[in-house]
Amino acid sequence: MHRVITVAVIGLAVLALAGVADAFQCPKLVAQLNAAVGNRFDAAASSARAKAAEAEQLHKEGKHAESEKAAKEGLEQLGIKS
Repeated sequence: MHRVITVAVIGLAVLALAGVADAFQCPKLVAQLNAAVGNRFDAAASSARAKAAEAEQLHKEGKHAESEKAAKEGLEQLGIKS
């Protein structure tokens, strides 16, 4: 029984740390996206800027998985694989 509890506690700790790691990924992806857009004014850059703004807002709302997805979509629109 003691072993089961120990395994459960370790599992929860790993999940908690994974969530914290995801929270720090969002700003890095948004920064990468904004840097890639730079001074571009084409349609892809405009769409990518919108994705960056969306990702930043989702991050502020604590929706890190959605934020990461939006930022990665913006990078893909610029032809950048993340």
